Amino acid sequence: MCHRYEALPAITPIAGAAVDVEDLTLIAADGAEFAAFHARAESPTGPGVVILPDVRGLFRFYEELAIRFAEIGIDAVAIDYFGRTAGVSKRDAEFDFWPHVQQTSPDGIAADTAAAAAALRAADAERAIFTVGFCFGGSNSWMQAAAGHGLAGSIGFYGHPSSPGLNGGGSPLDRIAEIDCPILGLMGAADELVPAAEAVSWDAALNERGVAHEIVSYDGAPHSFFDRAYDEHADACNDAWQRVQAFIAANS
Repeated sequence: MCHRYEALPAITPIAGAAVDVEDLTLIAADGAEFAAFHARAESPTGPGVVILPDVRGLFRFYEELAIRFAEIGIDAVAIDYFGRTAGVSKRDAEFDFWPHVQQTSPDGIAADTAAAAAALRAADAERAIFTVGFCFGGSNSWMQAAAGHGLAGSIGFYGHPSSPGLNGGGSPLDRIAEIDCPILGLMGAADELVPAAEAVSWDAALNERGVAHEIVSYDGAPHSFFDRAYDEHADACNDAWQRVQAFIAANS
């Protein structure tokens, strides 16, 4: 499991920030409709971010994260994975997501990411686009770096570099020769689901391929540490958020 249904991103909201939000239904290149959430900054002049959720798909945590990005002037679209199998309606904590996770495919997720990137680029075709994902979404965020989207960078929180995608497509490590943008990895050194050795091997493989990257492991941090409820990991959360912003700024 990744983030709890009740979880919130470990980012303090900015009081008084003017943000426009909208529930979207986007259409992928294969004709599939899927749900998304768009948070627009008051004066968006910079990059855009496509947010790839954990295995639950789109829920409040990722909508709130999109708003936090918009508050600092970065437009964000958070996507759902399950339009092809579960429709586009909002879901509660009782949603049985796992059968739908098992029906996802790398091609489908790439098509949905492309549609979200196109929505962000609608006002500016030259806008720098980044992906950011968590757990299942962390792995899939890195996979998008090899999917030909023309990304400016790819960010993954506690992703699985060597875990193969469902229904074909390989792992981020398998696709490393196709990666065409910088990578940021933010990992928990005490992650019970992604062994610390994964971060080491991911870092080494990116070094070997000459991919610009930064892989950071936080001592004592578990899986899903980027949660406002985890006071004991506040320093790691704050550092991670600063690194995300610095990575986007450096690569825009």
